[in-house]
Amino acid sequence: MKLFRAPVVAIAAVAAFAVPAAVEAHRIWMLPSSTVLSGDEAWVTIDAAVSNELFYFNHQPLRGDFTATAPDGTAMEIHNLNTGRFRSTFDVHLTQQGTHRVGLVREGAIGSYMLNGERQRLPRGFQMSQMASLPAGATDVQVVENHTRTEAYLTLGAPTATLFQPTGKGIELVPVTHPNDLYADEPGVFRFLLDGQPAANLDVTIVPGGSRYRDEVGEMHLTTDAQGEVTIAWPQPGMYWMNLTSGGDDEDEGTAPARRASYAATLEVLAP
Repeated sequence: MKLFRAPVVAIAAVAAFAVPAAVEAHRIWMLPSSTVLSGDEAWVTIDAAVSNELFYFNHQPLRGDFTATAPDGTAMEIHNLNTGRFRSTFDVHLTQQGTHRVGLVREGAIGSYMLNGERQRLPRGFQMSQMASLPAGATDVQVVENHTRTEAYLTLGAPTATLFQPTGKGIELVPVTHPNDLYADEPGVFRFLLDGQPAANLDVTIVPGGSRYRDEVGEMHLTTDAQGEVTIAWPQPGMYWMNLTSGGDDEDEGTAPARRASYAATLEVLAP
């Protein structure tokens, strides 16, 4: 049944440090064991990994400070977190009726600077707020600020929209069609914000799961409109990976932007 119908140097962008090519070739994803549940309470297990094939963990685990948010906006406990060779996994206990969110948000900066005639890379985990900590004498500072958001949504009972309040940072989903109310015979409509403003003209990549067992990946490439909205016609039921990236990759031209944001979500589309 359907539920609903800096130091005293110029900061320049440099593409070479935007995202390492080997990482960019892989996809970051979180896969819940269930997305729509019923009853007074329920448990869901989340797999989190980085891989080429969706949703097949064969490259490396997704690591970070995973979060879970209840429908009323309160933080939920992450249970049984474990990181293995190829994936991280954890459980969440749903005790409220409505839509919950599990996610991972990462912020940081990558880049380099010249010091004593040699180019030095910024340390892993460097934050823009640490610019003042660069060594005295650092010149030709080249920095790209990154904001990545990876999410999945889980609903116990009827879907709710209370947790879709934008924070104004990075790319965020504002559902027109609820992400836990998707059916193969109905297009899904989503609105995206970039730093709180409509994320217009961003490329949207949709990839159905199970690509390991197909000759073709089956990617769909769409573009958000002036309001940041995109409409997706699902070819079939199943799990889908959705990704948007702002900032692009102008490595060949050496003009990569100083800020890059990306969003990825796993969506389950049900049979009509």
